[in-house]
Amino acid sequence: MNYTIRNKDIEEYNESYSYSFPKYTSQLINWANQNARGTRPFVVGQMSELFPEFVDSGEKMTIDGWKKWYTKRYPEAFDKATQKIYAQVNNLRNAIPFIDEEMIGRWVENLIIHKTFNGFYVQKAIFASLAERNNTSYRLATPNEESEGIDGYVGNVPYSVKPNTYKTMGRLSEIINVKMIYYTKTKTGLKIEVED
Repeated sequence: MNYTIRNKDIEEYNESYSYSFPKYTSQLINWANQNARGTRPFVVGQMSELFPEFVDSGEKMTIDGWKKWYTKRYPEAFDKATQKIYAQVNNLRNAIPFIDEEMIGRWVENLIIHKTFNGFYVQKAIFASLAERNNTSYRLATPNEESEGIDGYVGNVPYSVKPNTYKTMGRLSEIINVKMIYYTKTKTGLKIEVED
């Protein structure tokens, strides 16, 4: 079975609801951020390293767990990033009268918390969407099940979730008695391939 999960659905399955911004404001904040370098790793940390650390930390895999874990390590990141970006936006303020500091703070949090969480933590969304399609329940694997190569269950069926690039790396040498789910990230969401 092949299907697509939209970014909006990933947020719903992960119970991670992003902020909504007036038309064009997010693009303008993003542009100001590129100039201000407000969310660069030296300000907010390297997300591709931090999120796997969070996953391995034993902290609860929820949006609140991610926010708690992140803000404990980078307590001033939101304010520092917001101030850098806000300074750049002030250069644009005459042309963009409705961008304010509060909106930028939400934008920074949305980028670091919601988009990072949904970008890196796709398993829950994949299992929830597959369970919904099969009109059944799902659950994530226990640590013991994870050690056996199982990422979760949809109904009573064990699955392992891997990026589509995993196919080109060859199978693991041990035999894992689970069905595979492969995903490919796209600009609009995830393309899902479920082994029959």
